[in-house]
Amino acid sequence: MLTLLFGTAVAINMIRSFTHPMNELLNATRMIASGNLGYTISLNDKTEFGELADNFNTMSVSLKEGYTKLQEETNERKKMEQELIKSQKLESLGVLAGGIAHDFNNLLTAILGNIDIALNDLPAESEIFDYLKSAETASVRARDLTRQLLTFSRGGAPIKKTVIITDTIKSSASFALSGSNITCEFIISDLLWPVEADDGQISQVVHNLVLNAREAMPAGGVIKVRAENVTSAQMADLPFAQDRYIRVTVEDMGTGIAEQNLPMIFDPYFTTKKIGTQKGMGLGLAICYSIIRNHNGFITANSAVGEGTSFHVFLPASDKESPVEKETDEECPAEVEGRVLFMDDEEIVRNTAQGILKRLGYEVELAKDGAGAVEKYRAAQGSSRPFDVVIMDLTVPGNMGGREAIGKLREVDPGVKAILSSGYSNDPIMTNFREHGFCEMVVKPYKISELGKTLRKVITGQSCKTS
Repeated sequence: MLTLLFGTAVAINMIRSFTHPMNELLNATRMIASGNLGYTISLNDKTEFGELADNFNTMSVSLKEGYTKLQEETNERKKMEQELIKSQKLESLGVLAGGIAHDFNNLLTAILGNIDIALNDLPAESEIFDYLKSAETASVRARDLTRQLLTFSRGGAPIKKTVIITDTIKSSASFALSGSNITCEFIISDLLWPVEADDGQISQVVHNLVLNAREAMPAGGVIKVRAENVTSAQMADLPFAQDRYIRVTVEDMGTGIAEQNLPMIFDPYFTTKKIGTQKGMGLGLAICYSIIRNHNGFITANSAVGEGTSFHVFLPASDKESPVEKETDEECPAEVEGRVLFMDDEEIVRNTAQGILKRLGYEVELAKDGAGAVEKYRAAQGSSRPFDVVIMDLTVPGNMGGREAIGKLREVDPGVKAILSSGYSNDPIMTNFREHGFCEMVVKPYKISELGKTLRKVITGQSCKTS
């Protein structure tokens, strides 16, 4: 009888030693199946079950690590896909903008130029003067809209200089808030690093961001604008391509942006505002995104509904020690005489430019393409009345444009003074015009004062340091 009881106890103990680890393993598999990855079991067992438990734990931890890595890769891929879609949208808009900009700016050159000529011939107290002034204001707004659209295209590539953007930030933000019930608090480092930037485009970014913040605060308040130096070591989670950056932050106390809308705020034409109003175009943030991307920087945003929004612009810092100083009107003499050769393929632009240049006191001769300009310049060089400056349109469809013509002109006269003129081009020469032999550039459409200032600088030799 004792032997039977002892045998039964041993059998029960053996069954327990088998069923307990099996139950633990079974429970662990259920935990993992329910999503509890990395779940482990603890068995103080030196038998095969203990070894099995150790192998199971290793597998479970590896499974969790693999799943975590897969999630990270999936999220990263989704971000890349979203970025690609956004870039494709911007590129499509750029193609559209580039396609219409050349012709549209030629028309605006004629409209704005002739209005400017008429205004110069009328007394300010004239009733017609007021009408023309309103037309000029509308034309300038149309010009500005075209230039904003061009920031999406390669033709809107920034014309960069080495600048410290402190004054640009302050003036642009202040202008955007003029006439509002909002104050701006500036927190800007005294030792801000310089950047390689198009000052006008950076001004547009700040203006758009502050204007966006202003519209989010209809009841008024304070907008904080910060600018500081940051390094990649300080912010390792951001896509820095180099070590040093300038960070510009625009922080409002407004209504905030819903979480589901944040990924779309930089998409062209995305807006939560009423469509059809000046405030609801949906281009402001997309323009900011495109400009900063063209500066090799990036822009981020964080927001909470009811708490406000912060936009952060990151621009690569320049290694150059001192920025290029801004030019002043006093650097050019008020009156300069000379003989100008003007080349453009559009007759309406040539006629308008002729009127502008005559009003400025210059003698003018016209050419409709690069070949004609070279021929007339060569003939004038052999006479007693050579040209003092040449203005050439960069693009002449089907014929020689400014890019080819400047090389031939320099063969005739290595010291030729030439100004590049264009409303749009996707050619890199627009941002590196001096390297191609041009002294200056004017962007169509231009006003009498703008063209006059450029001509004075070139003729007096202040802008002709060509390579």
